Amino acid sequence: MPAVARPTSALSAPARHSERHRASRIGWLRAAVLGANDGLVSTSSLVIGVAASKASGQAILVAGVAGLVAGAMSMAAGEYVSVSSQSDTEEADLARERNELATTPDAELDELTGIYVARGVSPELARQVAIDLTKKDALAAHARDELGFTDTSAAKPLQAAAASAATFAVGAIVPLIVTLLVPTAMTTMAVAIASIVTLAGLGAAAAHTGGAPLGKGIVRVTVWGALAMAVTAAAGLMFGAGG
Repeated sequence: MPAVARPTSALSAPARHSERHRASRIGWLRAAVLGANDGLVSTSSLVIGVAASKASGQAILVAGVAGLVAGAMSMAAGEYVSVSSQSDTEEADLARERNELATTPDAELDELTGIYVARGVSPELARQVAIDLTKKDALAAHARDELGFTDTSAAKPLQAAAASAATFAVGAIVPLIVTLLVPTAMTTMAVAIASIVTLAGLGAAAAHTGGAPLGKGIVRVTVWGALAMAVTAAAGLMFGAGG
């Protein structure tokens, strides 16, 4: 007796296809790269500038530690304020959208339909999709398709502030360790070499994590870092003890 095929429902849910995209990393990756790069470059530049002025080893170390603490707090505060402003704007837009949905639902439905039609969906299907999504969660549909708000782009002030402060400190610790390990006379050269090597590694790691070309990421980070250290060293020589 031949096997009887089991009937399947045309409305059965399709199998889930799990994908991982790099876009989900944008928020923390931007803050992490900015913090680590700024911590390394600014603290290295500060240490090199003070060392070039012929300051004592203790003065160089104190300047570096002060730069780490001040920089980490500044990064955290700046990032928190910046991302909080973005969050406030998002909340204001959502409040306005929530009010429009309550007072002019038909106009909002037409607006959502028009968005889908503009994306290439037929008017009939666009209308049905707009109706279905409005029934499920009207505000979420408008937030996503009208305002462009998504989970990956949502403003998270505390997360951004913590990431910036922590990664700044991680980057800044490199020149401080070098300063502790080498003689004072070798501080400028040693910190510069260690910082450039670390910058290259940071650029490569950031490029790999974000899916960008490694060479471009390395050059972009190291060139600007080296330039900052060179300019600060020149300032130390000009205005230092021998100036």
